[in-house]
Amino acid sequence: MPLDAARADVTASDVLAASARLRRFLPPTPLHYAERFGCWLKLENLQRTGAYKVRGALNALLAARERGDRRTVITASAGNHAMGLAWAARELKVPVITVMPVTAPVVKAQGVAFLGATVRQSGQTYDDAKAHALQLAEQHGFRYLSAFDDPDVIAGQGTLGIELAAHAPEAVLVPIGGGGLAAGVALALKSQGVRIIGAQVEGVDAMARALKGDASPIAPKATLADGTRVAEAGTLTREILSKLLDDLIIVREAELRETLARLMLEEHIVAEGAGALALAAGRRVASRRKVAVVSGGNIDAAVFAQLLLDTRPRPPRPPRRRAADPFTPEASASRSAPSPAAPTTGTAFANASPGRSATAAAPLPGAVAAFSKTPEGSLP
Repeated sequence: MPLDAARADVTASDVLAASARLRRFLPPTPLHYAERFGCWLKLENLQRTGAYKVRGALNALLAARERGDRRTVITASAGNHAMGLAWAARELKVPVITVMPVTAPVVKAQGVAFLGATVRQSGQTYDDAKAHALQLAEQHGFRYLSAFDDPDVIAGQGTLGIELAAHAPEAVLVPIGGGGLAAGVALALKSQGVRIIGAQVEGVDAMARALKGDASPIAPKATLADGTRVAEAGTLTREILSKLLDDLIIVREAELRETLARLMLEEHIVAEGAGALALAAGRRVASRRKVAVVSGGNIDAAVFAQLLLDTRPRPPRPPRRRAADPFTPEASASRSAPSPAAPTTGTAFANASPGRSATAAAPLPGAVAAFSKTPEGSLP
């Protein structure tokens, strides 16, 4: 279904507006320093419904209400977008229908039903479910809400970048399926000089191919990162990423499996396959202040148990030690002062000890500061 011509664009201003809408519903998720990976982690596995997708879903429903659009919403999802939409619909007391492939993880399908959304299962893949959802939308006059290729969804996902802006990262690694999260984060952070780096699984790389000029659908391989398994990259997301994405790293399935197991055994963080994808790519990125987005934690218990049985990760590495911690005040002072348009060094990075989580944020620069305050009653 083509995008609404009046809403076929999304900008950093839309991300800021989304941040203002969501702040009373969604507290910021924490940052955690993974010593043995030498990387900060943005823990979206601790988000409502266990994944970042609730950001875009909730923003889409709130924005539609502001426009006076009262249509029933229908979507297709492998799980996390459906769960996010179901949670948002319950909060706002509006009806939604989710179409999920029969291969969707059981924990996700059960979670959507538990939250009260109408669940229909159709087809073996996300794209099969999408075709069925589009057919129902046309027949009944529903609003079809894409899991990634929608301006409101992209803007909502970008609020993750707003939360990271105060910490002044050098590079942010983001898993990519259809590209909604990467597009939103890029819109939020690119103007501040942050490198935006995507990660995809080998053989599940529709966006990587599209950015090289081949936008034809692919037959994505089976992968542990089921949340990124799409046959065709988004049209709007591809347009944004072609301008703002700095790099896209292709990760082997074996690398993903090892990273997921190590994340649990060494950092005690439970993530789903897509949630470990950005971290798996992070080993190829040279930066002393890099952040990998752990996009979700909704992994099927049986799959996770089998993964731990099958995977033989290397012995834990000792924590990485540096002559000078780049996040200490002394190290910050030794760096050259930023230009007036550049963000100041983030206090959360500077003050957080390795191995601990960080949620405190310094004021954001410029217009972003208006949306940086923590809502009353939410986590600091």
